[in-house]
Amino acid sequence: MRKLPVKLATGETMRLSPGDHSQLIKTIIEEFAPRFVPGGLLIYAGDTGEKWGYFDKKLMTKLGVEVDGHGKMPDVVLYDPGREWLLLVESVTSHGPVNGKRHDELARLFAESKAGLVYVTAFP
Repeated sequence: MRKLPVKLATGETMRLSPGDHSQLIKTIIEEFAPRFVPGGLLIYAGDTGEKWGYFDKKLMTKLGVEVDGHGKMPDVVLYDPGREWLLLVESVTSHGPVNGKRHDELARLFAESKAGLVYVTAFP
């Protein structure tokens, strides 16, 4: 299958598995991030085909967060160095917004973060 190209702020291109969910992740990275997190850094972007589509483990570790392959990551993690925020973005194409249970899962996964946590639900 043809992969969906996603242009990163670094000039690199990553490729996601095709589908609505991946299209929304692409929009988050290419449109939401530059508009609402200018100067932000992409730390993680999931992929339906490969869970770890993009992962800057070094930066995540520097921010105090250790994750393993079993942690249920949000779809996109962005770092805003100016405000010292980690934006945990869930892309929603078929289910509702982040509920209390999912919020608690993310809070536990990122509990050691040195940056503040911002929870975002993104819809098409």
